[in-house]
Amino acid sequence: MSDTPCSGPVRLHFPQAESRQDWLAPLLDAYHATDRGVDEAIRREQRQGRTLACGKGCGSCCETHTTIPVYPLELVGLYWYATEQMEREIRERLRVSLRAFETEASCPFLLDGQCAVHPMRPMACRQFNVFGQSCAKGEDAYHTRRGDVLTPIRRYQDEAFFHLLPFHGVKSKAERRRAIKKGTVHALAKVLQELDWGRLADRMDAFDQG
Repeated sequence: MSDTPCSGPVRLHFPQAESRQDWLAPLLDAYHATDRGVDEAIRREQRQGRTLACGKGCGSCCETHTTIPVYPLELVGLYWYATEQMEREIRERLRVSLRAFETEASCPFLLDGQCAVHPMRPMACRQFNVFGQSCAKGEDAYHTRRGDVLTPIRRYQDEAFFHLLPFHGVKSKAERRRAIKKGTVHALAKVLQELDWGRLADRMDAFDQG
C-alpha cells in the first residue's frame, strides 16, 4: 500500500467512477482510514521488536476463516469492482469460483493463493495481520495465538465506520458517533461465507450482455 518504505498508505482513487457513484468515495475513505490504522499498529509492534509474518502470496487466513464480516457498503464495492474494474482474464476465473462457491468454503475471491479483489478487500481482511511465525496450514491464529494477531487501533476503526454510516441513512455527526459508541454499526455486517456469490456471477453476466 506504500509508495516508499517510509510513506503511509495511499488512498485508492477511481476519479471517473467516484464522480458517478456517490457511495464510492466514502467507501474508499473508510478503507484509507483502516489502512492508516493498520500501518500505525504494525509500526508500533515493530518498534517493540516484533516481525510481521504476513506477506505477499500468503493466503492462509483466506482459506481458514469462515466468518469474515462484510458490511453492506463493502458488498456494493465488491460487486462494482468485480463487475466493472477487474481485468478480463481474472474476471473469468473469478466467475467460475463464484458459481462453485459453497458455504464455509475458502473465500471465493481467493484465486491461486492471491486475492482477486485485493484493492477492495473488506476491512476485516485489511486488519488481519499476524506477527512472529506464519500461520500453519489450517490454523486460525485468532483462536490459536491471539497475542500474535494485530489489534486494530480504535480511533481509526471509528473513523472508518464514520465514513460508512451515511450509506445507511445515519448522516448527522452526532448520530454517527452514537451508533459507533453503542456498537450498533456491527449489526449491519453479514458473514461473507454465508452470502450467495452466484448472484455476483449473474451480475457480471448481465453487465457483459448489456
